[in-house]
Order: sequence, then C-alpha cells, then structure tokens
Amino acid sequence: MKIILRSDINGLGKRGDIVEVTKGHGRNYLLPRGLGINASDGAVSQAASMRRRRDLRDAADRDSAQTIASTLVAKVIEIKAKAAGTEGRLFGSVTASDVVSAVLAQTGIELDRKKLSVPDHIKTVGEYSVTAKLHNDVQFGININVIAK
Repeated sequence: MKIILRSDINGLGKRGDIVEVTKGHGRNYLLPRGLGINASDGAVSQAASMRRRRDLRDAADRDSAQTIASTLVAKVIEIKAKAAGTEGRLFGSVTASDVVSAVLAQTGIELDRKKLSVPDHIKTVGEYSVTAKLHNDVQFGININVIAK
C-alpha cells in the first residue's frame, strides 16, 4: 500500500515522502491518525509540493544555524558561578540552562537547551567546550569560561 506521509515519522520517512507500507499499518495506524493519505494521482502532486516546501524550510533553517554557528564559534562565553576554596570547586554545577542564559545575555542569540551537549558535569572553574547541534548538518562547539563570583 502506498502512502504519502503528512508528518515526519521516525524510521519511516519525512513529510511528503511516498512510502510503501503494509495494508494493516496504513489502514489501522497511519490513516486514522492523519499521519498519511492514500497515494492517488492528485495526492502525488500534492506530495511534491509538500517536499518542495520542506526543502525550502530546511535550507532556511540550515542557513540561520550557520550564521549562529559562525557568530558563536568566535566568542568565549563567560559564566560566573559561586566557587569555594583554592581549587575553584563550584557550589553545584553549570548546566545547559546556564549556558543558554549566558549566551543570550552576552550575544543576544536565543538557543534551545535541548540542542546543547554539556560535558559530564562542569563543577570547577576553567575553560570548557559545549557542543551545540542546531541542525542535522550544523554542529559546532561553544567555548565557555567558568569564573568564580
């Protein structure tokens, strides 16, 4: 059974793709939930327009992620945290939310904390690199410097 996907489904395809599924999967899961439509002649042309819109949106998202990446790679973000002792141990740790708020305050760029990968636990003063993945094709490191308050 040929189905045109109306939304992205992991393991099956993206919006606008024409996929071959078993009759039971199409009839009992995809069609009743509105996740797909039968691939008739008119629907195939509709799928082509959905793919074109998806590709345009994806290209725009990739371009905006590239500009953000080029801005953030050149900067060092400073995060002030309470520290004790001569070793510079922090009270608590630096989280992805702390990094997002520091980036917003220092550059004006708003990031999603779920797109950041903070190394194990930042519990001491020093320089670290946090990985940001804003798009499937755009992954970069943000240099942060944790300093004591």
